[in-house]
Amino acid sequence: MRKPKDSFKRALIRMSWSKTNLYFIYNRGSRLPKMNNRSLFQQNWQAKRETRGYHGVQLTERQFKRIFEPRLPTTNIRLDNKGTTESKHPHIAALTYANLERRLDFIIFRSCFANSIWAARQLVVHGKVTVNGKKICAPSHLASDGDVITVNPSSIILLTEPMTPNGLTFKPIPYMQPFLFIPEYLEVNFNTCSIVFLRDPISRPGRCEIPSPYPPEYHALAHEYYTKIIKKKKGVRQRRLIPIEDKFKINFD
Repeated sequence: MRKPKDSFKRALIRMSWSKTNLYFIYNRGSRLPKMNNRSLFQQNWQAKRETRGYHGVQLTERQFKRIFEPRLPTTNIRLDNKGTTESKHPHIAALTYANLERRLDFIIFRSCFANSIWAARQLVVHGKVTVNGKKICAPSHLASDGDVITVNPSSIILLTEPMTPNGLTFKPIPYMQPFLFIPEYLEVNFNTCSIVFLRDPISRPGRCEIPSPYPPEYHALAHEYYTKIIKKKKGVRQRRLIPIEDKFKINFD
């Protein structure tokens, strides 16, 4: 039996506009899970559980590990005349889930054309989204810089009948106001229901462009968790690829 998305027992924050999710955000904003009495592995796993519950919850662990990038871009911190940093730069691990922002379902949700990541995925699967004029039915499609994504206006939850001379009627839904913002790496035109993917999200001094309810320190723990697992699996693969004759070769010199 599939577990419900908004469970009070797990209380994980999701990419959704529901009132239950808003309640979870309010509670987690004031207090985060305590990490004092936990081992390093428990801290990494807890951070992975929390952040993955929001970033790419519709993906399995195997699917996420395929696109996970252990190497993150370096940061350039500016110094003033006294040799101190001008502003505090967030941890670069805040870009752990930057590759997911290129997915088609993520772009639809970030552009406020769907009230949840599952609704955005449904729009793509049902053929309501085009990329550069071509219909794409794969939510895992990765957009390139400069791609134009268009959504069928009749399928957007915020646009309803009746039709006016200016187009469809805008109808707000409950609990939508805290989520109505557009990231800087997207350019959205609500008149034509189109999106332009500009570039990868970056980390700026004082903030990170990826919307997330968790601080960069949480992302750093999750990044460390996946990096250790991938390195461990690569080491196992390399040991398996050693030829048998080389493994048992005896040097008599």
